[in-house]
Amino acid sequence: MTRHSARTTTRSRWVLGALVVGLPLSLLPATAGAQPTTAPAPQTDRGWHGRPTPLPKVPVMTGSGGAVSSVDRDASQVGIDVLARGGNAADAAVATAAALGVTEPYSAGIGGGGFLVYYDAKSKKVTTIDGRETAPASFTDKTFTDPATGKAMDFNTVVNSGLSVGIPGTPALWAKALRDYGTLSWGEALKPAERLADQGFVVDQTFHDQTVANAARFSAFPATAKVFLRDGKAPAVGSVFTNPDMAKAYRTLRTQGVDVLYRGRLGEAIVRESNAPHTAPGVSVMGGQMTLRDLAAYRALTKAPIHSQYKGLDVFGMPVPSSGGIAVAEILNLMKAYERRTGTPTSQVSDVQYLHRFSEASATAFADRNRWVGDVRGVPVKELTDPAFAAERACLFDPMKAHPRPIPFGSPDGSYTSCAPGAVAQGQPYEGQSTSHLTATDRWGNVASYTLTIEQTGGSGITVPGYGFLLNNELTDFNFTPLTPGVPDPNLPGSGKRPRSSMSPTILLDDGKPFLAVGSPGGATIITSVSQTILGYLDRHLSLVDAIAAPRLSSRNGASEGAEPAILDGPTGAALTAMGHTLASAGTPNEIGAVTAIRSLGRGIFEAAAEPTRRGGGSAMVVHPR
Repeated sequence: MTRHSARTTTRSRWVLGALVVGLPLSLLPATAGAQPTTAPAPQTDRGWHGRPTPLPKVPVMTGSGGAVSSVDRDASQVGIDVLARGGNAADAAVATAAALGVTEPYSAGIGGGGFLVYYDAKSKKVTTIDGRETAPASFTDKTFTDPATGKAMDFNTVVNSGLSVGIPGTPALWAKALRDYGTLSWGEALKPAERLADQGFVVDQTFHDQTVANAARFSAFPATAKVFLRDGKAPAVGSVFTNPDMAKAYRTLRTQGVDVLYRGRLGEAIVRESNAPHTAPGVSVMGGQMTLRDLAAYRALTKAPIHSQYKGLDVFGMPVPSSGGIAVAEILNLMKAYERRTGTPTSQVSDVQYLHRFSEASATAFADRNRWVGDVRGVPVKELTDPAFAAERACLFDPMKAHPRPIPFGSPDGSYTSCAPGAVAQGQPYEGQSTSHLTATDRWGNVASYTLTIEQTGGSGITVPGYGFLLNNELTDFNFTPLTPGVPDPNLPGSGKRPRSSMSPTILLDDGKPFLAVGSPGGATIITSVSQTILGYLDRHLSLVDAIAAPRLSSRNGASEGAEPAILDGPTGAALTAMGHTLASAGTPNEIGAVTAIRSLGRGIFEAAAEPTRRGGGSAMVVHPR
């Protein structure tokens, strides 16, 4: 194995002792407070001997042997080490995701959930795993309403409480992915994350800023303050952040198996803390309703993907309860419909006209997903992803003027001859924007596109005492009350339901072969970030990394549409405003999404790409760089 020592760098979060990532535990330096490993080494410990392959943090890398792209250098390095030692894309995806639980603990981890889209090179099929969190069995459509008034509970009160915590799905997804697709054992796949939590990583500006932004609510929970607010403050940029409690959690999972969470003592700790959170003196929060039976009943589910086509490519995305696969398909279908209506390809229009088209398509798709998509029976998936439905929805498109927001939802009824506008326009529901995404592929051609989350930055703010990981606030992705009175709402809470999500892990095939894997964090902006990246690459003559870096606009059928500064503050924004678009700041930080992607170039060569600057820049790696 070639060691790329000449390419190493000290940029970003460099693991303390990064050059020993691949060494056996027995050769690592001792760490204060670390728990000894009690389980024997696996019979086939393929992953963790020999020299590591340290690589720099860069937004694009091309080469062979497999590729990994994530928002974090340390996590991408873990995945590359798995691939370099013979693991496949599923192994790398799980190991990378577990590492992100350490270095991106406010966005991902043991206490959350997610969705995996996977291409299996042997069967030449795309399948998915639904690891979305579920509501407790006791939940009803009135759980988030005030019984005295019937009105929705205060959102922030629910977020920072046990009532927001869904049954975690991430560990179950990892176990199922390894069982169905992987080659590593459970213990091998989790070992690097345990080591990373013990050894620590170097704090970057993003981690510091996210801690500062959450310091007030973290301080309300002693276990959270103990782990993330050292001496009451956010860890300094450049300091080494260790999490021995999280290392203990990974060690517990690794040595005792995933059932320790769903049927054992780790699950008992989750239930205790979510139902009766420990709080600081003078602080009181609502408890949750999770039970041990809810945990034992949880299953990560294999599901058929959403399948659509765009410009001769097969596009595969995540099905319900994600709205991502459906909405991305409708956006792409609408962009094709606009081309047909105007007679001008997307590739040939100006930037202003392109963003106008994209805004109209995404707002329309969100109008339809808000009305029709949720974890309920009878979602009209075939109709919503039908190009004929998009053609009907596109008949009101005006190339010179924005449609007034909110756009009414359409009628996916299978009869597409009308050009009448919809009758009911709905508002924009809330959705948290903190998630993480990774893509991975291996030398055999297997591909993973995986988005994972604990919902908003910092999740519920509640850390499981003694285990160092945050619990999700995923149940706040339900609509607390119907979005529109008198209109059925598919995303109300309910017994065992999975909240609707915008996570959009996506894989594109060209003539049955992997072409592109892509995804992003960012709540509801995930759908627009993924769609815009695909369009930028396929239609706007951009390289993959430039399509990722391009300024973003996110129109989700609200009163305004988020736009990054390069659009908002320049002539493009002024031109869009003149067309009737109401643009607004993308928020704090003023950026949308954090895409990662991998392109298969053929003959075993891959191009991995990630954000150059958003979230401090991502990390794209290949096993053997060119």
